[in-house]
Amino acid sequence: MTLLIFGHGYTAQQLVAQLSPAPDDVRVTTRSAEKAAQLARQGLKARVFPGTDMAEDLAWASHVLMSAGPDGGQDPVLADARAAIVANAARLTWVGYLSTTGVYGDHQGGWVDEATPLTPSTARGRARVAAETEWQDLLRDHGLPLHIFRLAGIYGPGRGPFEKVRDGTARRIIKPGQVFSRTHVEDIAQVLIASMARPDPGAIYNVCDDDPAPPQDVIAHAAMMLGLPLPPEIPFETADLSPMAASFYAESKRVDNRRIKYDLGVRLRYPDYRAGLAAILAAETAK
Repeated sequence: MTLLIFGHGYTAQQLVAQLSPAPDDVRVTTRSAEKAAQLARQGLKARVFPGTDMAEDLAWASHVLMSAGPDGGQDPVLADARAAIVANAARLTWVGYLSTTGVYGDHQGGWVDEATPLTPSTARGRARVAAETEWQDLLRDHGLPLHIFRLAGIYGPGRGPFEKVRDGTARRIIKPGQVFSRTHVEDIAQVLIASMARPDPGAIYNVCDDDPAPPQDVIAHAAMMLGLPLPPEIPFETADLSPMAASFYAESKRVDNRRIKYDLGVRLRYPDYRAGLAAILAAETAK
């Protein structure tokens, strides 16, 4: 397998760590020359993208992962590399696109699965639906072996509630009936690896844990684990939230994850936030 990753961010880094291939088998993109040089020192072949012609890399790869989200409402990979992707569509083994469960919109706490109609209520969700549609067009028209992964809220090492609880900035925002699904970054990586082992072009997978939960419960559990006082409760209506934070509270749903288990044979390492937070804290303590 030769793997090309567009957007070497948090999730892609975890995937590479779990694959542990030889550096020659992975190429990645990043937005800055400085970051590309840093990745090169780690043994990865890094391209600055947009800004580099990716035709040679796409001709080299057997597997391609799109981890870069829409930029200004437009998919950056299709904007700059569509022709090269189309030229190599028939010879690629697997293509993965990382989307979001935000494409489903608000279901007032109800369950959604991969067959649920897409009714996004935010600009970010609408941009993701547009990107998914563009990639699916390449599947239909050119045989691109596309797999779509709709990710719930991502957390993991270095991206969790502990620091905010420790420094006193964590808040428990209370909006009755609000629930989120979430997923540990290590579980995303193992889902991607399982899909690469069982290509099924056209497949769509929800990637999340088994326990959709109110966000204030996660904060409270983190405080309990640290032995610190519960952060204050603040009604949603009076919370001073950034536009990005407020957009998360615009939608409430429970995401069904059975397909990753039944179709890919995945057994979640962290089936709920309690298990995930426990692992993060244990790793921090061991340092």
